[in-house]
Amino acid sequence: MKNTGKYLYIIPIAIFGLMHFANAGQLSQMMPEWMPLKTVLVYLTGIGLIAAPVALIINKKAKLAMTLLAVELLSFVVLIHLMHVIGGDQMSIAQVLKDTALAGAALYIAANSSD
Repeated sequence: MKNTGKYLYIIPIAIFGLMHFANAGQLSQMMPEWMPLKTVLVYLTGIGLIAAPVALIINKKAKLAMTLLAVELLSFVVLIHLMHVIGGDQMSIAQVLKDTALAGAALYIAANSSD
């Protein structure tokens, strides 16, 4: 069961990463106006979302990868989703909660990983 939960977590994360490559133009429009190089940041984010699950699967730097994934997810909350909530988009609250929960799970996995 331990591995089932791990894979149920990392497979969607990796798919999110692939979606960043498939939908870079659309995702870059979600970013705040003041952010430079939006499309490049979307691609870098996609790399991070793919690299973290790979690190966990091969058990190389898994603790670091999951910690960095949590930082990345929490940066989404602060830099993107909260700005939309403040701007009046109440549907973004679901994104805040989702990414916060995913970050919490990443930190839990990091705390229980051995490199």
